[in-house]
Amino acid sequence: MVDGLFVKPNIDVYMTGTNAFLLSSELATLLSGRYIEISILPFSFKEYLTARNIDVSNKYLNYEILFFEYINETSLPKGVELREGGFDKIYEYLEAIYKTIIEKDITQRHQINDKRAFENIVKFVASNIGNPLSPSNIAKTLKQDGQSVHNTNVERYLDYLVACFVFYKVNRFDPKGKKQLATQEKYYLVDAGLLNILAGKERTTDRGHILENVVYLELLRRGNKIWTGTSRNSEVDFVCRTKTGDIEYYQVARLMTNENTVKRVFAALVLCPQKNFNEMSFFFQISSLKILVIVITMPAFFALVLKKITSIII
Repeated sequence: MVDGLFVKPNIDVYMTGTNAFLLSSELATLLSGRYIEISILPFSFKEYLTARNIDVSNKYLNYEILFFEYINETSLPKGVELREGGFDKIYEYLEAIYKTIIEKDITQRHQINDKRAFENIVKFVASNIGNPLSPSNIAKTLKQDGQSVHNTNVERYLDYLVACFVFYKVNRFDPKGKKQLATQEKYYLVDAGLLNILAGKERTTDRGHILENVVYLELLRRGNKIWTGTSRNSEVDFVCRTKTGDIEYYQVARLMTNENTVKRVFAALVLCPQKNFNEMSFFFQISSLKILVIVITMPAFFALVLKKITSIII
């Protein structure tokens, strides 16, 4: 039916949905060369504030509380709408989404019999967002817990999760050698609120990595091609190619409480091709080289810094 519409003049067809019968990889096969994919992400922080009718012109606005709610509840539009019904309503909504994706889009469609192992893999990756992972080290970890899953199956499961937009995979890139590396990718969750389902109330995922997750989604929202930068023992959180072809480097840190942390954050940046930067503009834009360091300190400067970098992360 959809294919037949293309023979008629002056018709644009828009198809929406993420279900077992309409994944982007299969749509590409069915409509090869005749479609444009538009991926829609959850709310940015700015969109989240707009959806809640928050007056951002209020100079006394407590960004700390709002940002905490943004990352701890959900950034999904319907979930934000359900806030008035309390967190239990949001939790039920997130749980329903998770079960739909896992049970219908993945386990049933791909006939995964060992559902327990599959769900443990999902939870393990969710608890390690922002950490380098590989199918082999995931399989080894599960084996230590008494579950035997071959690394080829782990790799397939990860591919299914990425295809269904539960996670986004970020490949490693060597800024110095200017080449993409094939192992130890990082994974980021489509909505930090899903950690309530996947990691429980404890949410053991490091809060710095949750912030990293937020920044990754915003960089993606702005049309960047994104890698994680690795050079010897140092790491750049994100190496981005913008829509105009410029290369930008991003470091994300939640706490800058000691000199060692400061050295670690900057150590990777000095290994990048552009080495001269203005340390005085540390919190925001580093000189004109488009190297950005986002720093959020807790609790004393959190609200002040977050307010000033609102235009960056939202």
